[in-house]
Amino acid sequence: MEEMEEELKCPVCGSFFREPIILPCSHNICLACARNILVQTPDAESPQSSRASGSAVSDYDYLDLDKMSLYSEADSGYGSYGGFASAPTTPCQKSPNGVRVFPPAVPHPPPPQHHHLLPHPGCLPPIPRNSSITCPQCHRSLILDDRGLRGFPKNRVLEGVVDRYQQSKAAALKCQLCEKSPKEATVMCEQCDVFYCDPCRLRCHPPRGPLAKHRLVPPAQGRISRRASPRKISTCTEHELENLSMYCVQCKTPVCYQCLEEGRHSTHEVKALGAMWKLHKGQLSQALNILSDRATEAKEFLVQLRNMVQHIQENGVEFEACLVAQCDALIDALNRRKTQLLSRVNKEHEHKLKVVRDQISHCTVKLRQTTGLMEYCMEVIKENDPSGFLQISDALIRRVHMTESQWGKGTLTPRMTSDFDLTLDSGPLLQTIHQLDFVQMKVPAAPILQLEECCTQNNSATLSWKQPPLSNIAVDGYILELDDGNGGQFREVYVGTETICTVDGLHFNSTYKARVKAFNASGVSQYSKTLVMQTSEIAWFTFDPTCAHPDIMFSNDNLTVTCNSYDDRVVMGNTGFSRGVHYWEMIVDRYDNHPDPAFGVARGDVLKDVMLGKDDKAWAMYVDNNRSWFMHNNSHTNRTEGGISKGATVGVLLDLARGILIFLINDEQQGPIAFENMEGLFFPAISLNRNVQVTLHTGLPIPDFYLPGEPEAPGSMC
Repeated sequence: MEEMEEELKCPVCGSFFREPIILPCSHNICLACARNILVQTPDAESPQSSRASGSAVSDYDYLDLDKMSLYSEADSGYGSYGGFASAPTTPCQKSPNGVRVFPPAVPHPPPPQHHHLLPHPGCLPPIPRNSSITCPQCHRSLILDDRGLRGFPKNRVLEGVVDRYQQSKAAALKCQLCEKSPKEATVMCEQCDVFYCDPCRLRCHPPRGPLAKHRLVPPAQGRISRRASPRKISTCTEHELENLSMYCVQCKTPVCYQCLEEGRHSTHEVKALGAMWKLHKGQLSQALNILSDRATEAKEFLVQLRNMVQHIQENGVEFEACLVAQCDALIDALNRRKTQLLSRVNKEHEHKLKVVRDQISHCTVKLRQTTGLMEYCMEVIKENDPSGFLQISDALIRRVHMTESQWGKGTLTPRMTSDFDLTLDSGPLLQTIHQLDFVQMKVPAAPILQLEECCTQNNSATLSWKQPPLSNIAVDGYILELDDGNGGQFREVYVGTETICTVDGLHFNSTYKARVKAFNASGVSQYSKTLVMQTSEIAWFTFDPTCAHPDIMFSNDNLTVTCNSYDDRVVMGNTGFSRGVHYWEMIVDRYDNHPDPAFGVARGDVLKDVMLGKDDKAWAMYVDNNRSWFMHNNSHTNRTEGGISKGATVGVLLDLARGILIFLINDEQQGPIAFENMEGLFFPAISLNRNVQVTLHTGLPIPDFYLPGEPEAPGSMC
């Protein structure tokens, strides 16, 4: 709770907020302090002031106000008190927090020094026209309208949080049943409405019988619930007799019925006040949960930094002892060098300690601010005033998001390592003692796989890695290893200096394990953590223009192909298969003059200028409008009745688990199993001429009729 105290103090007077008002920039200020820092615009007829005075409070533009700001950090420090236009100029003063305060002129009495003695706003001296106020936190300036400070909404939520906080800081509650010298109360019964100390609770409120169902709460919580006042009805700042009932989405403020009927909100989008209250509470709670996780990480990070201080000290002492032992083994010439080396180690020692201690101090301050904001937000969420909550919720949500973003990865990363990466070379002879120095003789640290950048696509895997933070040991290269996707041994797939690698040609629907290690002249590092990757279960691919015959024409993102020649030309898919069951279809978009296109699979070096299946690199079914044949190495088999026409669908089913190839036309199997004993790497392929146009469809499930191990096999036809 103590961390939250900074959120509850006025930036001008440095005391707890009293009657806080909300400025259009979402910052808060005491009402009395707002009157203290009012100033009067010197030139009321200037274009800037006339434009600003004609605008409503919540409509002013920060950009325009920056141009017409009357008092900024570069101002001379002189101005007039906002309550009296004729007062002579007086140098500004500073509050305990360092914020400028413009005091009243000499001929008039000073403003009240105690907020609780502040008279009702209606009894305050009138505020002259064209008065302005500058936010003490963001230094935004605003020229007030005719309503003056009454045009700013009161922050009842903040006022309630301050009241509860001050109550919790008050003296401890006493037991109400002690006869002499009441002891400090430890619990309160909500049903009995009585405070008990432990002896009186055991004697007068035993946890049995009807009293067993009573709810006992801590005294502070019981005091707050006892003193809770009924919720005040929120009224509009522009129409004081109207209750706030809706929320203007465009202006982000609660409005009343009269604002919607005749005010400037009549054309704006509005929503129910209760619905927006719940929505903003949910958004603030969600943002607060994220910030809470960051705060937890920060606490753990502080523990890590404090441990690093101890490790640095221990390592420093150990390193000094080893260095002294080595230097003492050398004679007088080495002793002169020893002093220089010890000085160097001590400097490194002090440098590391200074860096870590500075980071601890910085992180502690930021964590204190974050904790204070969290506690303040949690207290705000407890408030049951929708309009008051919505007046500050946007600003709080932005602050929570902004504070959470400040806890980035770099913030929670140590700036210094606790290791002393220095090794003394004691091998040289006496004549080389004067060249004695620290040298680097360590193998690299194990690389770290960057999970957010590692991914798989189809049967390819991209892996990325980096050296651990703060590691300054030289690395000559990396070795990436993968297993076979079936739990087998690892094998090297890449050796080089790059920190990212894409591995193609993996098996579909397989689980691969990957690891990487670094090396330099001193040796090889440990392996990184093993990364488990899953390749796609179903293949998505297109036709490949890079390996197609030049007569093939592509469209529809390489999914539709035709040909500009009357001769058959071959085109293949851009993905190969060597394991698993795969199915794809091709739709016949155009079919003129009864050609006979061929559909199937092929090796990467298949002939591209003849019909698919003419050589021993392709396995295909060629079909016309009446019948089909299977063909491999120019051998025709299994003529089957039933052809294709425009709009027909040709399916290809490749089962590499059983080594078979099956064809379908319009969802019906065409002929028996076309080919068996299929092993190796196969690419989808077709051959066609200018009379045919085909569109490819991939990523399809296996047809329902096909159960692996039991494909239909109708009788073959000659």
